[in-house]
Amino acid sequence: MLRRKNSGLSLESIARAGFWLAAAFAVVMAVMPTPPRVPLDRYGDKAEHMIAFATLALLAGFAFPRMPRLRIAERLSFLGALIEVVQSIPALHRDCDIRDWVADTLAIVVTLAVVNLVRPAGRR
Repeated sequence: MLRRKNSGLSLESIARAGFWLAAAFAVVMAVMPTPPRVPLDRYGDKAEHMIAFATLALLAGFAFPRMPRLRIAERLSFLGALIEVVQSIPALHRDCDIRDWVADTLAIVVTLAVVNLVRPAGRR
């Protein structure tokens, strides 16, 4: 028997769209030679990194519920490292800082741990 798909929007589909939009936004902001100033500037660069990657981790945790959390953490951490490598390109006039990647990874791990408490992996 064929099952009819629910035509309504699910939390997963909304989170997935939000994740890809947030990821694109984060990458664009990270590689812009002179990104716009944001209210978080007074808290420092690390706070911006942690908020960006905590947001990505939160969205990914709900967007990809059947993906192992460790895999999500690994791939988001790799994205953070890749951004730092791209920022080392002299033409961008940005700084490559391993501490930014550490802040990204810390935010990812903490956020996914909280997501795992709220929504265990594999849950629909």
